[in-house]
Amino acid sequence: MGVSSWALLLAAGLFEVGWALGLKTTDGFTKPLPTVLTVAAMIASVGLLGLAVKHLPISTAYAVWTGIGAVGTAVLGVLLLGEAMTPLKAVSLALITVGLVGLKIGG
Repeated sequence: MGVSSWALLLAAGLFEVGWALGLKTTDGFTKPLPTVLTVAAMIASVGLLGLAVKHLPISTAYAVWTGIGAVGTAVLGVLLLGEAMTPLKAVSLALITVGLVGLKIGG
């Protein structure tokens, strides 16, 4: 289990953020280049997750992967796409982040 598995998991989560945001640019998968890039990010995300779970518990890895995707997508949706950030949304994202840190520490 070492740092490399966690690095793979972080990269997988970042690719998940990329494909989630990419969905917005595909216009329902009607734009070829954004669609290809989004699908490539999906493949990279799942592929890296698959490598990470060789050495990490699936329960931890999957929760961290989805958490990185959820928090990253929500934050970038606010910053890049002008989506609303309410106090409740901010607190909820903070709670997810605390949970991710707890999963990493409790490993």
